[in-house]
Amino acid sequence: MNQLQNFTLGKWQNPVGTEVEQHNAYNNKVISVAGDVSNAADVFEYGRKVGSANLRKMTFFERGLMLKKLALFLTDRKDTYYKASHLTGATKLDSWIDIDGGIGNLFAYASLRRVMGGQTFYNDGPTVGLSKEGSFVAQHVMVPKRGISLHINAFNFPVWGMLEKCAVNWLAGVAAVVKASEVTSFVTETVVRDIEASGLLPEGALQFIGGKGHGLIDFVENQDVVTFTGSARTGKMLKAHPRLLEYSVPFNMEADSLNAMVLGEDAAPGTPEFDIFVKNVRSEMTVKAGQKCTAVRRIIVPEKYLEDVQIQLGKELSKTKIGDPSVEGVRMGALVSQTQRERVLENLKLLTKSSSVVFGDVNDFEVIGADRKSGAFLPPLLLLNENPFEGQECHNIEAFG
Repeated sequence: MNQLQNFTLGKWQNPVGTEVEQHNAYNNKVISVAGDVSNAADVFEYGRKVGSANLRKMTFFERGLMLKKLALFLTDRKDTYYKASHLTGATKLDSWIDIDGGIGNLFAYASLRRVMGGQTFYNDGPTVGLSKEGSFVAQHVMVPKRGISLHINAFNFPVWGMLEKCAVNWLAGVAAVVKASEVTSFVTETVVRDIEASGLLPEGALQFIGGKGHGLIDFVENQDVVTFTGSARTGKMLKAHPRLLEYSVPFNMEADSLNAMVLGEDAAPGTPEFDIFVKNVRSEMTVKAGQKCTAVRRIIVPEKYLEDVQIQLGKELSKTKIGDPSVEGVRMGALVSQTQRERVLENLKLLTKSSSVVFGDVNDFEVIGADRKSGAFLPPLLLLNENPFEGQECHNIEAFG
């Protein structure tokens, strides 16, 4: 069985500890097995003393230019990432958001090199006079932290999740330890292999762990930074970790959100605004099979337009062909795994305590180019809550799909 290697201490190493099987979203076959590292303390120390130290020697301009060169390098090789991303249930559009969007972050932060300048520090405002005659002045400067950035990432954007964060810490002169989601880290790994092979980053600037990452936070210190993308429940648990509190480690969390799209009363059926509304709701429901942090979970419409929205949205959703996106005409792929599918169904059951399903049937829908039972497929589902002030489930529960 293929083992997904971790890249730590400057070399590729086989995983240890708890093994996690990674599955093809269309047929549930095992792709690879991910795991953890045995020497997390060494990984962090290597990142601080080697990776961050090497980055601090570079100027902002040099670091920004490094990001640009890396973005160009990855752009030339992105076909490989699209092939890996396809196995997660993603359509080409889904993968484009993740892969080209992630590389776009590198280009965006690279452009800041002209603003930050050719120094290893950044001037924070103008020189401040501290004496009447100007013989005593001061200049505030910003310098890189002397720790590492630990990034704990989500499964839905395995490329964007890494590159959007690393672009920031690399420009700032800080090394990264990327703990990719164990569900889709095989996609992240393909990118990390190319980054390492490029030779564009100084030694130690990037380390990658593809398993669950148990116990990593136990080794952070006060000069480190931790970022987390995932569920609010897990994020709150990590935020209260004794190590973070004891060392006052900055913790940045991006968690679930029950985003809403609201139809105004003047956007009546027959207006261009009404059509735009319906089109965008459909897109939000189907892109990445609904597995986006920013996906719309609640559609709020004037009561007098309720039936019109339901009918028109149903017509649009019925055009969505579900299956393997490599087959012509398929517009929505699978959820990332059978486990994720079960989680969505569990939350759907909770939502139907106060809402009824008015479009979609989880037991009766067509799948093209794949088997509905072995793949992690679900159809678009539209629920109706006629008493949203009493039935609060839709305001508190997110079915992430």
